[in-house]
Amino acid sequence: MRRGVRIGVDVGKARVGVARCDRDGLLATPIETMPRDERTVAALLAHARELDAVEFVVGLPLSLSGADTASTTDARQLAAQLAAASETPVRLVDERLSTVTAHRQLQAGGRRASRSRSIVDQVAAVIILQNALDSERMSDRPPGSVVPRTKDP
Repeated sequence: MRRGVRIGVDVGKARVGVARCDRDGLLATPIETMPRDERTVAALLAHARELDAVEFVVGLPLSLSGADTASTTDARQLAAQLAAASETPVRLVDERLSTVTAHRQLQAGGRRASRSRSIVDQVAAVIILQNALDSERMSDRPPGSVVPRTKDP
């Protein structure tokens, strides 16, 4: 298992959930939910600098059949922007059903969906990152695929 803080990112049209893990890559915890706007990439880069992160783990929302969706394209675009703007590697990982799982966890904890909108994105980011960490620990291989660095995403 590689050491170092990783930042998990759940990309949405309106909001972006952000999580982090400890330096040993054992446990993912929430950081924040931020609005999705022109400042999103800069805010994610600021988290990476503050935490001395070794990589970003961006959720890739594929359909249940594994096909791309409009949300998949959106996540790929944000990941490409991050990769172009940073020296920190960016990985895309399959995140099918992470938001559904986040809603279920919040409901099980007694939270209403209407009051959980800002939190569900953080919980989804935690689920994405924790699944990636667990996958790496079990397979001894980094999860997902690296987003190539380009000058113009």
